[in-house]
Order: sequence, then structure tokens, then C-alpha cells
Amino acid sequence: MKSLDRGILSSYDYKKRGNWIPIGLVCVLVAVMALSMIYPILSALFNGFKANTEVNAFPPHLLPREWHLDNFGKGWSYIDLPLFLRNTLFIFGGNMLVTVAVLGMAAFSLSKLKVPYRKSIYFFFMITLFIPPSTYIIPNFLNLRDLGLLNTFAAFWLPAGASAFFLLLLKNFFDGIHGEMIEAARIDGASDWNCFARIAIPLSIPIFATLAIFVFSTAWNDWFWPSLVMHHDNKYPLATAIYKYVISAKMLDLNIRFAILSMVMLPPIAVFLLFQKFIMRGLHLGGVKG
Repeated sequence: MKSLDRGILSSYDYKKRGNWIPIGLVCVLVAVMALSMIYPILSALFNGFKANTEVNAFPPHLLPREWHLDNFGKGWSYIDLPLFLRNTLFIFGGNMLVTVAVLGMAAFSLSKLKVPYRKSIYFFFMITLFIPPSTYIIPNFLNLRDLGLLNTFAAFWLPAGASAFFLLLLKNFFDGIHGEMIEAARIDGASDWNCFARIAIPLSIPIFATLAIFVFSTAWNDWFWPSLVMHHDNKYPLATAIYKYVISAKMLDLNIRFAILSMVMLPPIAVFLLFQKFIMRGLHLGGVKG
């Protein structure tokens, strides 16, 4: 018999009249919160279909009176979106590879190998989570400058291997892998590398899928750090190019601007809707276990 997951409230709780008012208030609150988040997205999308005079009209209205589909064609030709999209995906691919290789091996070592002072190392990385990210922007920039990595994609890949949050998330997941599996592989002659590559990684697909969503979101939305380390237009990621050439543009019509923003806004929403189960499952599997 297939078991059903029980929520916070059962069907009996919904039938009790005394619970109707609080449940109704919660539903109204959730609906208001959902509308407050969906409205800016719909407003930007529909403004991309309006004429420029209609976007600036007062009072504003959500739906366009006349649909101008050519706004998206003009926005596509205004900047080289495929180039900036390619740069963003290139950054994402490198960051994900570094995350799997460097952070994966580091987390596996802290979880399954007898590393000296591994508890102290674990708490050291945990302490770094309390440091504001703005405090190490300048040291990272100076280190990359001294290494000659400015204006290269390595300026993104190298810092990706120093994410304490991803390290702790992977370490907590590896802690849930039974040690008997690793010991059995070692008895059969497997090295530590084979245990990591042939046992840990195949069992860690859910957590790596979750990290892929986070890495993709960071690569897609980050604009400040690329504006510091990249000095050539042809190497900008998408967010930096949008900020410099669309948001900061003074002579660009608002309807074209909204059309470009809509094209950039929809892909990450689609990615999240398609892979949201991996996020929830990965956070559950990688959570701290009691």
C-alpha cells in the first residue's frame, strides 16, 4: 500500500469549524505574498509588449492595449545576448566543475578520511560563514591581480573552490553515506580516489543537482564581481552586460528595456520550476543530521 505524506494539518483539521478562520487568514496572507512577488514579473513582461508612450502613460495599467511583438526583436538585436549568454554558461560550467572536484574532494576527506584535526578544520569553515562577503572582495581582487587572472574566466572559477557553504553542505551529505560501503571498497583494494569517484559521486547526484541550481543562480545574477575583474565587453556575463548596457542606458526606450529584461528574467524562472524538487530534496539530504 502506498503511503501518503501527511502535512501539518490533516483533513480532519480542515473540517473543524473553529479552524476555518485561521486557515482562511493564512490563505489570504499567502495569496497576497504570491501576488506581490508575481506582479513585478508580469508587469515587466507586459511592458515589453507595449508601445513606449503606453509604458509612460498615467495611470498605469497591466495589460497592453496594443501588442508590439517586434519589441523583443529590437531588444535581441540591441545587445549581443548570445555572446553574454555563452559567457555566463561558461562561467557556470567552470564553477560547477571546480565545485565538484575541489569542494567534493575536500568534503569527502573531512567526512570519510582520517584527516588530522578535521573537527577544527570543520569549525574553521563554519566560522567563515559569519564573515560578511564584502570584507573579502578587495583581498580576492588583489590576489587575482597578482596572479595575473584578471579579465579571465579563472577569476570566477578560482573563488568557486572556496565556498564554505557548499563545502559544509557536501560534508553533511557525505556523513549520511554508510561507512561500511567505503570500508568494503577499501577491503577490495579501492583507493581513496576510487571510493570518492565510484561510490561517493554516484550516490551524491541529488546534492550535486542542488548545488548546480545554486551555482547557476549565482552565475546568472552576479553583476558586481564581474564588473570588477572583467575589463573587456566580449567577456561580460549576462547580468553585468544588462546592467551596463540596458539598465544604465539613457537613450533606450522603456518598452525595449523591459523586453530585454523579460528575455533575461524568464530562463532562471523556468530552470527553478523544472528542477525545484532537486532543491528541496538536496537541502533535506544535505541538512545537518542529529
